[in-house]
Amino acid sequence: MSNADADTDTETEASLRERVEAWLTREMPIIQMHGGTSAVREADPESGEVIIELGGGCQGCSVSDVTTGNIKAELIQWPDIDEVTVRVPDARESLGGPDQAESIMGIDRTEGGRGDWGSSNPGKDHL
Repeated sequence: MSNADADTDTETEASLRERVEAWLTREMPIIQMHGGTSAVREADPESGEVIIELGGGCQGCSVSDVTTGNIKAELIQWPDIDEVTVRVPDARESLGGPDQAESIMGIDRTEGGRGDWGSSNPGKDHL
């Protein structure tokens, strides 16, 4: 592959990525309006694969499934896109998951039964 070919591939990928990002901004303003974020993680014009990640207010949002479905339904219609993946990380992932002993504020999540990812066991130090 010559340098000219590599430059063309990079421009094509950037073009697809830029078009998807512009579409998200223009057609899905509700994401930002509700405190969410969107990022195009991959936009491969050769394979037609696009991966979008939603974050911020989208994590744990009850409507994120609808938003995800709307994004997929629209983008899959684009002639240069064959596969769309939209990821919404679990809110627990940003806190370290159920194995993390403390929250970001340094409070034991099991204290008083206020957490522990579904457990209502108040813990040994509960009064």
